[in-house]
Amino acid sequence: MKHAEEVTFGGAGLDRLALLREDSEALSDAIAQRGAEVILLWRGKPLVEDDSLSRLCRLPVDHPVVTAAGAVGAARYLLGAETAEGPVILAQDISDWEPAGQDAILPDVFLDETLQHHPELPRASGFAELRRLMARLSRVDAELVAMAKALHGWHESHGFCAACGARSVMSKGGWQRDCPACKKPHFPRTDPVVIMLITRGNSVLMGRSPGWPERMYSLLAGFVEPGETIEAAVRREVYEETQIEVGAVGYLASQPWPFPTSLMIGCRGEALSEEITIDPKEIEDALWVPREEIMQAMAGDHPRIAAARKGAIAHFLLRNWLADRLE
Repeated sequence: MKHAEEVTFGGAGLDRLALLREDSEALSDAIAQRGAEVILLWRGKPLVEDDSLSRLCRLPVDHPVVTAAGAVGAARYLLGAETAEGPVILAQDISDWEPAGQDAILPDVFLDETLQHHPELPRASGFAELRRLMARLSRVDAELVAMAKALHGWHESHGFCAACGARSVMSKGGWQRDCPACKKPHFPRTDPVVIMLITRGNSVLMGRSPGWPERMYSLLAGFVEPGETIEAAVRREVYEETQIEVGAVGYLASQPWPFPTSLMIGCRGEALSEEITIDPKEIEDALWVPREEIMQAMAGDHPRIAAARKGAIAHFLLRNWLADRLE
């Protein structure tokens, strides 16, 4: 697909500075020579700079909030650089900060719309949920924050060695954890998920999960199982959720999805059957939607269906399907 990497969180051409991950002295020298910019994370939410929530706030490495977090051993991740001579970009976690008198992160909601404002960062709008920002950020900012959020989520959930159970420690700029007891290294995890544009004639198969916002429908999706091809995962997931049989399957595009650490593998498939029988343990509803109604939904004019959220690969695939740009 020619437009594949135009998807949100798609490749922005960042240099991830992988060689500096293993050499702390070389990293310090690079920061001294090139300077450094720091992106702040608070409980997985990035700090944004302006009222439009369209730009990450980048702080100097010696900013008091950054140095205070470093002094107490808060996690810091090496992200990379935009250019060969540009500043080193880091992410700093300040999750121990408590936003007194402000809303905390809302549990069990599809979209957290609260903003947290740090008293020592008066020019910044605050810490915002990435789902609110993802369609507004530049390609560079989107890739940086996807990387930072995914790394942070992995470290938060993988603090102990899977081999012996001892507490592990972060190393290599956040790209590894090491077990001091059995010496086993551990690496950031990415979970492959297939998401599929299944068509039959002029219609596309759409579904909704329990807990989604009212009227929201999207493409079907599911995790790839061990020992399974992408094509087989597409056919299995569609059949399990709807009893629709799928024939030919083709790859379209992929999207890093940091909610928390997935890689969405966008595929297209041709349905061999039409009658839908949903598995209520998997999804709440599924239906065939004609092209004309998908256009209505994307324009916000459909009486029953709300389109997949902008920034998600489902929205990207549907938009390109409508424009006949899947090749």
